[in-house]
Amino acid sequence: METSGNGRRLRVPRNRRLTCDLLWFNRSVPLCGHDRIFRLSELAGIRADTPCRISWPALFIRAFGLVAQQCPELRQTWYRWPVSHLYQHPVNVATLTVHRRWKDEPWLFWGQINEPESLSLEIIQQHLDRFRDDPVTTVFRKQTKLASLPTMLRRLIWWWNIHIATARRADRLGTFFVSTLAGKRAEIQIPPSIHTGCLTFGPVDNNGECRVTLAYDHRVMDGALVADALELLEITLTRQLTAELQEIPTAQRFDDQAA
Repeated sequence: METSGNGRRLRVPRNRRLTCDLLWFNRSVPLCGHDRIFRLSELAGIRADTPCRISWPALFIRAFGLVAQQCPELRQTWYRWPVSHLYQHPVNVATLTVHRRWKDEPWLFWGQINEPESLSLEIIQQHLDRFRDDPVTTVFRKQTKLASLPTMLRRLIWWWNIHIATARRADRLGTFFVSTLAGKRAEIQIPPSIHTGCLTFGPVDNNGECRVTLAYDHRVMDGALVADALELLEITLTRQLTAELQEIPTAQRFDDQAA
């Protein structure tokens, strides 16, 4: 079969630059992923009856923050410079993948929530709504500026934040990562990440079951600890988060758009 016309060479579009940077540094992180089927039928039912919209990412972000409070390894980061060592962050900073259209192009940005373990579900949801709805140049201003820089300069900034900025790394990159396509009825096996813990989950099915995956830096922890963390995460969701949803005042009214 013959093709007509000539192809053309294209520059990497600006909307792909930050994703390419993440993939570049992800190559040096030995991520391994473990799954667990969560039974969330009661939580799903209570969530559906909650008078304000609380999305599944909000529930998982708060629950994982609470788990990481009890499991310090999830707050640790591996450093290879100047010698191999671990740094343990005192609190959690959640980093969430956010898909936005900007300048008629699809972009991936990363929104951050400080200390989700100390925030109410309503406050976490307000952060997520801001990531989704506020102007890109306001909520992701630093990332749009970073994307405009030449590749070598961008990656130098990434390298510094990943390998040198120990105490400030959490503020700039987060301590754990959440990425999901559950809203599109799809699952991600192991999302590319530079974090010690990377959480993803699929859609909740008609039986109230959901596959949850925790990908982790194998230099920091082993699979047995991750299995325990997943069990604790399910318990936190089905007990504490279920109770917190029930305690939301019925007088509150927010946007009830489906997650």
